[in-house]
Amino acid sequence: MRVAAVVVAGGRGERFGGLKQFAPLDGATVSAHSVSAARSVAPFVVLVVPDPYGGDGEGADLVVTGGATRTESVRAGLEVLDEVDIVVVHDAARPWATRALFESVVAAVEAGADAAVPGLSITDTVKRVDVEGTVTVVRATEERDQLVTVQTPQAFRYATLVSAHAAGQPATDDAALVERLGGRVVVVPGEEANVKITRPADLGVGVAGGDG
Repeated sequence: MRVAAVVVAGGRGERFGGLKQFAPLDGATVSAHSVSAARSVAPFVVLVVPDPYGGDGEGADLVVTGGATRTESVRAGLEVLDEVDIVVVHDAARPWATRALFESVVAAVEAGADAAVPGLSITDTVKRVDVEGTVTVVRATEERDQLVTVQTPQAFRYATLVSAHAAGQPATDDAALVERLGGRVVVVPGEEANVKITRPADLGVGVAGGDG
């Protein structure tokens, strides 16, 4: 199947204090590592950037300007793809995702899923809460074995993801849009080292690379 990737680097990095996706990391930028990792499964990689952008493309085949939200930025990347069967969407701020993880989500879609996401089991107790004035009150304790935290890269049937974005609704990840369509989203094992950079200290968490 023909595979392309959209690497999302359109954020403003407010918690980081700057454009974290272009911070230097092991001789390249954070985004360049993510583009390289995506290329392990995708011959064509689109990088979605904020406006203005003064970089050199970070190794991507095509650079497009994103929107005000992550969903709008992904949509901008999808719009420039053509003749693709599977699209992989990856957050540029996760530069330590391995080749094996990319291959795993793509393989799950090739096997018949509409989408595949990496997930990690939850080890802490999770409670559902409500806020009552200035007090936070516990309403329920959730069953941990039915919950996972989700990462990128996420892989999709291209036509399914385009349809999911057609309604123009926001979501925290693209899999949520496919879920709303009733699509089958499967979970593959995520990677503990595949952290998302949110603060400067996160740059020292792992070893960058896409060949893992």
